[in-house]
Amino acid sequence: MTMTETPTPELDSAALGTLTIRQIAAGLADGRFTAEGLARAALAQVKALNGTYNAIIFENEAALETAREIDRRRAAGEQLGPLAGVPVVVKDPMDMKGFPSTAGWRLLHAASGGVDLMPERDSPVVARMRAADAVILGKTNVPILSWTGTHANDSWAGPTINPAIEDRAPGGSSAGTAAAVATHMAVVGLAEETGGSIQNPASAQGLVGIKPTIGLVPNAGVVPLSGNRDVVGPIARTVEDAALCLDVLAGFTTEDPKTLASVGKTPVGSYADGLSPEGLKGKRIGLYGPGWRSDALSEEAAALYERAKSELEAAGAILVEDPFAGTDFASLRQITPGTPFFDGRGLESIPYDMTCYLRRLGPKAALKSWAEFVEATKAEDPLAPGAILGYLNELADFREAVKSPETPPALPEFTALKARYLRLMDEVFARHNLDALAYPQMLRELPGLHSGDAILETTVGELNIGGFPGVTVPAGYYASGAPFELIFLGKQWSEAELLQCAYAYEQATKHRKPAV
Repeated sequence: MTMTETPTPELDSAALGTLTIRQIAAGLADGRFTAEGLARAALAQVKALNGTYNAIIFENEAALETAREIDRRRAAGEQLGPLAGVPVVVKDPMDMKGFPSTAGWRLLHAASGGVDLMPERDSPVVARMRAADAVILGKTNVPILSWTGTHANDSWAGPTINPAIEDRAPGGSSAGTAAAVATHMAVVGLAEETGGSIQNPASAQGLVGIKPTIGLVPNAGVVPLSGNRDVVGPIARTVEDAALCLDVLAGFTTEDPKTLASVGKTPVGSYADGLSPEGLKGKRIGLYGPGWRSDALSEEAAALYERAKSELEAAGAILVEDPFAGTDFASLRQITPGTPFFDGRGLESIPYDMTCYLRRLGPKAALKSWAEFVEATKAEDPLAPGAILGYLNELADFREAVKSPETPPALPEFTALKARYLRLMDEVFARHNLDALAYPQMLRELPGLHSGDAILETTVGELNIGGFPGVTVPAGYYASGAPFELIFLGKQWSEAELLQCAYAYEQATKHRKPAV
């Protein structure tokens, strides 16, 4: 790949920041630009801005050739995929043939003195993006083992900077994916969440993120934190673009048996089909309160939320105050000792999950077992007391799981907790006839980039343990310039309904401002 070409005049950086997936399809169809021209413009944006924001850590040398092939096939009248020519990025831990999956860790990066985990084939989500004819520009930055939802400061590649407000945390662990989208290097990007890693960076950078129901999108071939919580989803600049990307990612694969649960749960057409500016009219929307969680909003966050509530009502929504009041929902969340603000239950299976991941890499993999992984990374043991994942030793189910990494752990505490979350969500939605919940995604504005403070969110843990979906959408800005966002959330498999709400709010308010 060469980075010296100048983008065509109609595809300068300003144009890149406004193009949507549908506009790209239309522009390619009527000849206003080519896939190669669009790829060159995106790569020029990478050259211009990636040195500042450190979003992309591996550039895909095949991107231009992929774009040229799309143009050739279009000229030949061949059928193209739904993301044909769309510049996209992929989160580093997602296996992509030809690139190491480093999980942001120097010990899993040969050029930094570690070992390279080189996959013999793409993860299902990357394969689906290729099959949709997206143009993959590269892989994006994350913190070590995707351990934090706040930043990527400890990555071997250095920190990612937040384009929306450069002295504040960019959100993690999909920090690089969000920054690539926010700076118009890519139109959409693949992110993954275990504990806030889609919703936090999307909200921190003024973007739309979809955290899907667990089992909707496969996460095989992705460096794991928890097979019980990990889920891949898109980050985009608009709700419609995120919905169109989810169309490509969602659905069953035998590589990830839990996706069998998604059969019959996806739309017959597209997640974008039901999007309308009228999508909030008559919708009953539950509001944040102590019944969900006792954590209070900051004064400025509360004021911004009050404005958002008035905007929801103006769009036709019927608001329901604190529908979880009178239940024991709030008491279920427990901050795991050793973490600032995180409920880690469900991550106890990481020895088994990593075993399965390493097995999928193939017989030539540098590491083939949990024991080999532990040996190769013992210089910075992430599970040691006080280390980034040391808190797992506080969880009884982990102490059992680590004894036999080849054996699927039972996780009785986690499964009982998940069942309680699922039942309560169903009961509250039925009692109040709710269509969705709409919460401020964070309790207060973003912490400083290097402050050491964590993002204080409102839904991480509850969504991740219950496996519920959520959609973040821009809802304004703090006086400092830090983004303020809502998250629409609901019962499992309610992505289509949540996207309708988020789209209607987005169209009614148009809060988002370009970051660059």
